[in-house]
Amino acid sequence: MSETYAISFKTTLRYMLGDLSRYRVTEKRSYPALFVMCPGLIAGLYYRIGHWIWYADVDASSRTLLKFLRPFYIVGKRLVEIYSGISLSTQARIGSGLYINHFGSIFVGASIIGENCNLSHEVTIGVAGRGDKRGLPVVGDRVYFGAGAKVVGKVTIGNDVAIGANAVVTHDLSDCAVAVGAPARVVSYKGSFDFVLYENMQRDEKRLNSLHERDLWEEANLVVDERKQVEL
Repeated sequence: MSETYAISFKTTLRYMLGDLSRYRVTEKRSYPALFVMCPGLIAGLYYRIGHWIWYADVDASSRTLLKFLRPFYIVGKRLVEIYSGISLSTQARIGSGLYINHFGSIFVGASIIGENCNLSHEVTIGVAGRGDKRGLPVVGDRVYFGAGAKVVGKVTIGNDVAIGANAVVTHDLSDCAVAVGAPARVVSYKGSFDFVLYENMQRDEKRLNSLHERDLWEEANLVVDERKQVEL
């Protein structure tokens, strides 16, 4: 984490509202039901508070006051981890719209994760490697992590990537890749579009651009398949 990094309370609140919106769109439940039925929401919102306490964009006196809150936050964090089975490092930088759709065995280290990402149960995103290769993942927007997926080390995951159940990712994945297996291998570039749902996604220009790239990939593969059939 850069020493110059800081986040305002306004941005933190916007991210929290973005998380709530994702749960509303995906779960189709009322707000009271979401807080009762979705432990991932509790863990995500609590992470937002802790991230702001550690990296608040405030003056020096306010920062000193927030430091006194850290021990209380840590105690609460342990209780949230017991309740939800989810551990999100306060050092992680996670964009708005985080959606955790299952209980338990989820660990996210001090990684960078983009907007509108999905985490399933037993997902691990953390540090690995030796020497110069040691590091943490950087994850793009609208990425789907299947149950049991592991992404470790100094790797970069592009936008709209879908990582299959129990996949182990230790190398970079480009935009729209679909990766499965251990070690993970790319099986297509159909992306995560069917798995990541959020408000106004049909008008999201970045998502539409990725969809266009996927369509181009499918057209190119169709031409290749037709040529192979002709040769046969």
